[in-house]
Amino acid sequence: MDSPIVKDVFSRMKLNPEDARAIYLQLSDQILALIKHGQLTTGQKLPSTRDMASLLKINRITVSKAFEELHTQGWLESFVGRGTFVSSHVPELEPKKLQNIAINKAQKVAGFALNDKQYLSNPYFVPTADFHLDDGYPDPRLAPLKELYRAYRSQLTRSGLYYKFGSYNTPDGPEIYKEAISSYLNETRGLKTTLKNILSVRGTLMGINLVCNALIRQGDVVVSGIPGWQRAEHNFLHSKAKHIGIPVDKYGLVVDELKKICKRTKVRMVYVTPHHHYPTTVSLRIDRRLELLQLANEYGFIIFEDDYDFDFHYNYRPLLPLASADENGMVIYCGSFSKSFSPAFRMGYIAASENVIEHLTNVRVLLDRQGDHILDNAMAELINDGTIQRYLRKTLTVYEERRNHFCNLLQNELGNAVDFSIPDGGMTVWTEFDKSINLEKLSQQAYKKGLYVSDGKIHQYPTYNTNGIRLGFASSSLENLSDSVEILKRLI
Repeated sequence: MDSPIVKDVFSRMKLNPEDARAIYLQLSDQILALIKHGQLTTGQKLPSTRDMASLLKINRITVSKAFEELHTQGWLESFVGRGTFVSSHVPELEPKKLQNIAINKAQKVAGFALNDKQYLSNPYFVPTADFHLDDGYPDPRLAPLKELYRAYRSQLTRSGLYYKFGSYNTPDGPEIYKEAISSYLNETRGLKTTLKNILSVRGTLMGINLVCNALIRQGDVVVSGIPGWQRAEHNFLHSKAKHIGIPVDKYGLVVDELKKICKRTKVRMVYVTPHHHYPTTVSLRIDRRLELLQLANEYGFIIFEDDYDFDFHYNYRPLLPLASADENGMVIYCGSFSKSFSPAFRMGYIAASENVIEHLTNVRVLLDRQGDHILDNAMAELINDGTIQRYLRKTLTVYEERRNHFCNLLQNELGNAVDFSIPDGGMTVWTEFDKSINLEKLSQQAYKKGLYVSDGKIHQYPTYNTNGIRLGFASSSLENLSDSVEILKRLI
């Protein structure tokens, strides 16, 4: 070997036969790291394959394969009768200490600055507790998963495979899905749509993000109720809008406050969950609904109607959406099957005027060329054959029983420690705890006992600090609800 320094450099290499990565690739990785960190310089000769194999106690063929790998990538060059050298095209690099060389390690911190925003800090916590009073999720055990599986499988075996798999499809969604959604919304929600009024999206959050990208500009005023859904609010902030929060009382959004804002500034959009306000579950009263529509017509702002749980209303028929009474194209209506079917399936829709759908479709292409047409088609089949409708009728009865059982437990077992109203619909009970109860501490203690409940932080605002959380009942059996409340009772 020509140089004792080079010999020392290569003698430090450690190859691990137990590693899943092939030995020759481990060797090429480490030689490459030496080049990138200036330990092997431009034009420097490498040991022969025989010497390298002897030094590292590996097969000579393994060394040859490592050299070939680096030669193919342009880091090495070979000359007949002379040997193998670091490529002359590699620039001179300042040597770094060997102990600082990271070989085959993932980067933890980027070398460039991030435009970090506080609202982008969204830690993801997936609870694994045996019991859960969640944010209002459906029970997947009741969902028609077998029917969905059969419908999805049939999409993979039918004719027209090139049309389905061989090329990109329309970005607004497959026609069969849009037609099914249009008919479904017209029949159940009183909307007046055709397939041209429908855009397939991957859930409500994508719908909100898409509308913000397409229709909100820096400085635009977006109004929503406080407390509200922070995921939506973060989208408003990310689009550089000016977000103004207005109060929500027992009759929903306080529209009189919106009217005051409209008189002094131009409002671009109002985000509302009128059927069951998030998080408090109250419904927007009819006079306020009509006034909100009238204000939109007068001042020209968009109403984004997030109807996340329309299908679950227990005391009477669900209230029809604002979109059903919209005669001037002011409402963008958004819904999904995540709350009624399963959060795991990202299936949703936007209903709006044709030119709005066309505009949103063109913007959607920049983010997502198209959705999951196969899944959309499978869901359309379940809508068209009545599976979804039968499923919703069945679960409505189940969830109403769970609501009643859970509210009785809260009243009888927790008594004066909590204050709540029995919700007319939805999958949660907005529950305000006595101010002496620390919800963050309660959440931590409950989790140790096998029960997940929110700590309430996501519902706190500078102007709103009610000691309340959403307690979801739909995803738990009657027995599990009893066990969950018993845990809370012992802790409180």
